[in-house]
Amino acid sequence: MTLGPVLVLAALLFSMGVYGVLARRNAVTVLLAVELMLNAVNINLVAFQSALQTSQGVGQIFAIFVITVAAAEVGIGLAIVLLIFRNRRSANLDDFATMKG
Repeated sequence: MTLGPVLVLAALLFSMGVYGVLARRNAVTVLLAVELMLNAVNINLVAFQSALQTSQGVGQIFAIFVITVAAAEVGIGLAIVLLIFRNRRSANLDDFATMKG
C-alpha cells in the first residue's frame, strides 16, 4: 500500500479534529475532537514506520504512548467536565469563562 492515501486519511481526520476544537462549544465534543487529532497522529506514526520498513517498530511504540496519553487526557478531562456540569448544569465552554478570577 502506498503512503499517499493513508496520509490523506490522516490529514482529513486531523482537519475534522481542528474544526471540532475551533467550532464547537460543548466540552465533551471538544474532547472528542482532540481524540480525532491524536488518532490522526497515530495513523501517521504507523504509516511512516511501515513506509520506512524498520524492524524496531518505533512508530507503533510511539503510537502506544500516544494512546496512553490520550486515555489519561480523556479520564482527567471528563472528570473535570463532570464536576463543572454538576455545579453549573451546563457543559458549554462559554460558561467556563465565568469561573475566571
